[in-house]
Amino acid sequence: MSRKMEKILVTGVTGLVGARLLPRLVEAGFDCRALVRGGKEVPANAETVAGDLFDAASLTQAVSDVSAIIHLAAVFRSKDNELIWKSNLEGTRNLIAAASAHAPHTRFILASTTHVYNTNNPHPGREDDPVEPQHAYPASKVAAEKELRASGLNWSILRFPFVYGDGDGHLEDLPKHVKAAKWHPAMKISTIHHRDIATAMNLALTGALDGRIVNISDEAPTSVYELAQLVGEPLESSCEPLVNPWYLHSDRSLARSLGFQPTVRTIYQAMQEQIL
Repeated sequence: MSRKMEKILVTGVTGLVGARLLPRLVEAGFDCRALVRGGKEVPANAETVAGDLFDAASLTQAVSDVSAIIHLAAVFRSKDNELIWKSNLEGTRNLIAAASAHAPHTRFILASTTHVYNTNNPHPGREDDPVEPQHAYPASKVAAEKELRASGLNWSILRFPFVYGDGDGHLEDLPKHVKAAKWHPAMKISTIHHRDIATAMNLALTGALDGRIVNISDEAPTSVYELAQLVGEPLESSCEPLVNPWYLHSDRSLARSLGFQPTVRTIYQAMQEQIL
């Protein structure tokens, strides 16, 4: 993709991921358009379209003349399951419909999650494994993935693990969620830094991931025990057997084979570079 000649629509630009991805895309030279609700601010040098995923007229304007769509907008941690489904499935369906009608040749990149894999998976989650999401967020993402795959558009789906970095506070919040879920401290989870969300999106925009679901992660799944220590919230130790050792651990072999190379290879590199 010629960065100066092609326009990219990005949704969810004020969220945890989007607020950090959009400036990187602009800095990389992409002509970016952001779909934002009224009153929201976005980085300089990005065009804005006021509207949302449930305003058909704003979606028509948003997708006009774009060659790629990066769809990040989603509801994640909420007790309102109806809102999660409405935003993540119906919102995606509306954006797909607008793209199909007004930008049928666009490249549609959907951000999804590795939380979709079976809790009892016998190995790290692979893209061709059956999905069995246990909660509304990953279940709604699976449904959105199916909608996109059946749309007839040129698509790619990037499944992200635990995202952190750039002072987003996500890592600091992890210990309380680990304690609430009663996870074993030895449980390892895959991670990805915001900088490499951009690395993955840059690769997807070249077409290298077209027509594929791809797990995106760094090179070193890390135990929640270690992650909690990094933020000064130590977990209680345990030597009990670890059940479901591959839950939230994703296989990145396909991404590697398609050319994805994380620039932040481990969370300890992020700590050394002071980009947590």
